Amino acid sequence: MACQLRLDGCLSGGENPTTVYAHLNTGGMGQKALDIHGFYCCFSCHDYYDFRKQAEPPYDKEGLENKALRAMRRTQEILTKKGLM
Repeated sequence: MACQLRLDGCLSGGENPTTVYAHLNTGGMGQKALDIHGFYCCFSCHDYYDFRKQAEPPYDKEGLENKALRAMRRTQEILTKKGLM
């Protein structure tokens, strides 16, 4: 699937073998959001979203969360069109 987070340096230009289903950050270490609160995300964007890598200039937490919510909405639209949601 194509990455729906689409940050600078995104690896996804369509089908991408590095894409995973990422969950929204819940604020607690080791806590996972529900599966409905996730989105398709390439390896590069996932590293930025989970703060394993820093962008220049760095993403602010609130802005990144807003991008993730839009990614979740786009992912849910994809899943609905496929009859999976």
